[in-house]
Amino acid sequence: MGTMDNGPHIVSAFDEELMGIRAKLAEMGGVAEQMLADAIVGVERRDIELCEQVVARDRRLDRLEQEAEEQVIQLIALRAPVATDLRLLVASMKMSSTLERVGDLSKSIARRGLDLSRDRPMPITSSIARMGRETQRQLSDALDAFASRDVDAAISVWRRDVEIDGLYNSVFRELITYMMEDPRTITLGSHGLFIAKNLERIGDHATHLAELTYYVAVGEPLTEERPRGPRGYGDGGAASPAAGDAPSDDAASSDDAKTDNES
Repeated sequence: MGTMDNGPHIVSAFDEELMGIRAKLAEMGGVAEQMLADAIVGVERRDIELCEQVVARDRRLDRLEQEAEEQVIQLIALRAPVATDLRLLVASMKMSSTLERVGDLSKSIARRGLDLSRDRPMPITSSIARMGRETQRQLSDALDAFASRDVDAAISVWRRDVEIDGLYNSVFRELITYMMEDPRTITLGSHGLFIAKNLERIGDHATHLAELTYYVAVGEPLTEERPRGPRGYGDGGAASPAAGDAPSDDAASSDDAKTDNES
């Protein structure tokens, strides 16, 4: 009798805890989106204050990720969920980690923006901003698809990543040409390369969020090979054998964290 009486309470509590995790992820998504948007505007407008705000906001996203992870682990340990609920919790943990990574990359873009703002304007900035806005759209659509469990919208995001790749290759070519024509701009161009690569990586993370949506809704991974654009300058393709792969701030994330801890 006691088990039957407690049943509705257990289900209700579990649903509330799931809603709490979803709310935490929604908050993380909002912070990550805003960091990316502000980082792009900061670069485009050479806005030092806005770039500094993005860098500072990363601490909040790190804290939210830790809280989300603790909530998920506790819920799995206490409730032993199965089927859809378990998939949702596993995907939620992966999503929180992915959004934290988006924040790291946005912070790195903002830091590059600080460096760019202290030098002369770079003509290629408008192309980087255009790529940034498309990346923003991908991230926003991926988050909306996850929130609504919209498989069709998730697959659309997944397929559109090829557009980000195309923009990245275009920006890469422009930057290399810019630096070859005027070697004095190599430092500025290098910052631009890092920014473009970080935007491309954020696009990849948006694609991963779309794959998580598919996994939660369908119950199995999306195994189809993702569409990709032609290999070009940015992938180390034959078009630019000397350039090789573009740099990325991915490897520098641990250094960023160390700097934050020391400050």
